[in-house]
This record gives sequence, C-alpha cells and structure tokens, in this order.
Amino acid sequence: MAADESVYIAGAFEHPTRDAPDKSTMQLHAEVARGALEDAGLEKDDVDGLLTAGVPWGGSGLPPLIMADYLGLDVSFADTTDWGGSSYVGHVGHARDAIRNGRCDVALVTLAGRPRSDPRSDDFQSYQDEFERPYGSVTLGRYAVAAQRHMHEYGTTPEQLAEIRVAASQHAQHNEDALFQDPVTVEDVVESRMVADPLHLMDCCVVTDGGGALLLVSEDVRADLERECVEVLGYGEAIGHLDGGRIDLTHTAAVDSGPMAFDDAGIDHDDIDYASIYDSFTITVLQTLEDLGFCEKGEGGEFVEGGTLQAPHGDLPFNTDGGGLCNNHPANRGGMTKVIEAVRQLRGEANDPVQVDADIAIAHGTGGSLGTRHGSITAVLGGEDR
Repeated sequence: MAADESVYIAGAFEHPTRDAPDKSTMQLHAEVARGALEDAGLEKDDVDGLLTAGVPWGGSGLPPLIMADYLGLDVSFADTTDWGGSSYVGHVGHARDAIRNGRCDVALVTLAGRPRSDPRSDDFQSYQDEFERPYGSVTLGRYAVAAQRHMHEYGTTPEQLAEIRVAASQHAQHNEDALFQDPVTVEDVVESRMVADPLHLMDCCVVTDGGGALLLVSEDVRADLERECVEVLGYGEAIGHLDGGRIDLTHTAAVDSGPMAFDDAGIDHDDIDYASIYDSFTITVLQTLEDLGFCEKGEGGEFVEGGTLQAPHGDLPFNTDGGGLCNNHPANRGGMTKVIEAVRQLRGEANDPVQVDADIAIAHGTGGSLGTRHGSITAVLGGEDR
C-alpha cells in the first residue's frame, strides 16, 4: 500500500460482561476476538496482524507468542506496545502504519482483564514503585493532586468536575450493559464520599472485568466486505512525565498528541462531531479537553457546564456509552472502549437516545497517571459517508 492509502476499522466488539469470575483472562481475549471477527464478517484465518497489551503473563515476557498460540493465529506482524490504558488507541495507529507498510492486511487488537473478580490479576509493579509507593503514591492520590493543583491555579470547582459525571450518567441510562445506569445530579456527585481530596467517589471510574477488540483492514480487504467501516484519518502520541521534578500537574501530553492527530487528518476542532475521552477520573476529562484545544487552559470548568458534553444536542457530546465513569473500564484500561464507542457513533449504531449526527470523531486515551508519567494518544476517525 502507499503511505497515504486508507485503512479502516471493520470490526469492533465490547464484551457485555462486567464481572467474569468464571472466565480466564485468555478466554476473554478469545471471546472479544471472535466478536470483532463476526462484526466485520471475517474469519480467524484472515488475521495476519496481532496487537495487544496489559495481560499478566506470569513473568514469561512473551506476550505476542503466547497470545498468537492461544488464539491459533498465523501472523506476520505483532505489536505489544504498552502505554497503559491508552495502549489500544495507540494500537489503532500502529496497525494503520503496519498495514500501509505491507506488514499485514487484517490486524486484530484485543484487550481483556479481570480486576473486578480477581484484583490480583491486575497487580503489577514497575521499577519506580519502590521509590514512590512507600511514600503513599497511589493512582487515586496522583489524580487528586492534579485536580487540587488545577483548582488552585484556575479556580475550578468540584461542581464543575461533577458535570462530567452527570453527562456520563445521562448517557449510561440508555446502555443496558452499563455497570451504573442511574442518572445522577451535580449534588449527588459532590455529596458522595470523599476518597482523595478533592475527588469524590463519583469522580472515579468503575472497576470492571471484560474487554474489547478491533479489526483494522487494508483498502483491498475493505473492498470485499459488506460491513460499514470507519476510516482511520489521523493519529498522534506523546509522553508526559516528571521531568526531574519540573512537572506541570495542570497539563497532559494531549497538548502534543492532539495537534499531531488533527494535522495528520487535516481537520480542525470545528470538524469534530463526537469525542471519546478517557475518563479514569473527572479531572482527566477536564484537563484533556483543555489540552486538545476545545477550550483555553483553565477554562475547562466553564466549558463542561450547561450540558456541553451531553448527547445528542450538546456542543461536544462525549462518551455516549457512559464511559469509564459509569459503563465500563475493562482491565482498568479504558482506551479500547473509547475507540469502540466512536466506531458505533460513526456507524450510527450508538444507543438511539444518544446517537449523534457524526461524520468525524476522536478517540483519546490517557495511560499511566497524570501525577507522575502518562501517555496521551489521539486518533481521528471518519465515517465512510462523510
């Protein structure tokens, strides 16, 4: 293929379970892979590329070999780049490049995990942990520090953060698979239990088992499919970290990944009809919206007020499946579901009350932690009829 030829997402599948005590992680990988193949109208033997991340391998260090073996795949390309929760948005870009470079024609991306039914299955440590965890550095606390700093610098309020959870809950009520389906109010959020000042319980994402999968295909493969597909228009990735103590807690690496993706796709903010934004915490969404350029830095609180994020009539509908805050955060890695819901929106297959008239969407992932090191990855997707 030429470097500018189109690559499409032909299959997308989200596992319906949120609690899987009777399944193994590998079984979940197989089930989501089968779901994506059926969605695309392809067979297992058509797959010649494999991308996955985040699976506990028991210290073997051979994830692509083990996964290809378990799924019975004959692949000429594999990628297990791990950016935490943003990995699967990243795999969309990596698969696009591999297909354009002739490495494969049908790339399967899978995510699965069981942190709800077996928290130990998601337990891993990095070399930094021995220097950070003894001093109380945990995920929730690191995001709370970022929220606290944003409030200090810009006057952001708990009520403004709560607007993000409210929008997600309004969408989740229409999703029969969502873990939390009841709509909530701003008052409900700010009156929920404080878990790490200034973040309340309802500022935090769900913990769920399950997973999801995507199938990306070349232009030639797409020509033989009857399924409506979604084109990968643009992509960008960037890493933010402590920088030896010079970290700015009010910014994310989306300030770099967003412009890369928009430039790659040749679009501007006004072209975007729908946004899937990683929502590990409400502060994650607010800072990401600012850094992607939907509003100025420090104005995110005002931006999300007044139903801006609510479908179908808000100025920027987001996470219409209920997102990680209400629906699903499989394996504590929400990037996969962000791509899946963007695909649904562009195909016109979202839940009816929240379906947006969408031609162009973005899916953005944040992996790691805003308080230490993280990876921001942005993908721009387009419907075929745009």
